[in-house]
Amino acid sequence: MATELASVQRRPFCESAMNDQTHPGFCNDSAPGLFRRLGAMLYDAMLVAGLLFMAIIPVIVMLGIVSGWDSIDTARLRSNPFYIAYLLSVPFLFFVCFWKLAGQTLGMRTWRIRIVDEQGGGISWRSAAVRYFAAVISWGALGLGYLWILIDPEKRAWHDRLSRTRLIIVLKKP
Repeated sequence: MATELASVQRRPFCESAMNDQTHPGFCNDSAPGLFRRLGAMLYDAMLVAGLLFMAIIPVIVMLGIVSGWDSIDTARLRSNPFYIAYLLSVPFLFFVCFWKLAGQTLGMRTWRIRIVDEQGGGISWRSAAVRYFAAVISWGALGLGYLWILIDPEKRAWHDRLSRTRLIIVLKKP
C-alpha cells in the first residue's frame, strides 16, 4: 500500500492518476492552492452563517413564547454560556461531520477539493476535530497558518500538518 501511494505521489501529471482506483486523482501536483481554498471557505462561510441564523430562530421563538415577545433580553442571551456553546457547536458540527462523513464540505465540493489522511483514505473523527481547532488557530494567528501554503512544498497549511491530513483536487470525470 505504501509503495502504491509513493508511486501515485511521484506521478508528474494528475491526469495520469485518473485510472488509479485506489487513490483516484491523488498526486503531488493535485494539492489545491491558497485561492482555491479561500474560494471554498467563502462558500462554507455563507452556509455556516445561514445555519447560525437557523439555529438562533428556535431560541428566540422559545424565549418569545415563554417570557413574552416584548421582554426578550438579547444582551443577557449573548452572555449566556449555554447559548454561546450552542452557537459554537454549529460550525464545529458542520465541518467535522462533513469532513468525516463525506470527505468534503459543500464549498469544497464546488471547488473540487477533498480531504484525505496521509495515506489517501478517509479521515477519522479525531483528525477532523483536531483539524477544526487547528484551523481556528491558523486564522487566529492573522491567517499565517493558511499563508503557510505559499511556502510549504506540499501546499499544506498548519492545520493540515497538525491533523495529519491533506487536501487534494478531485479531477473531473471524463
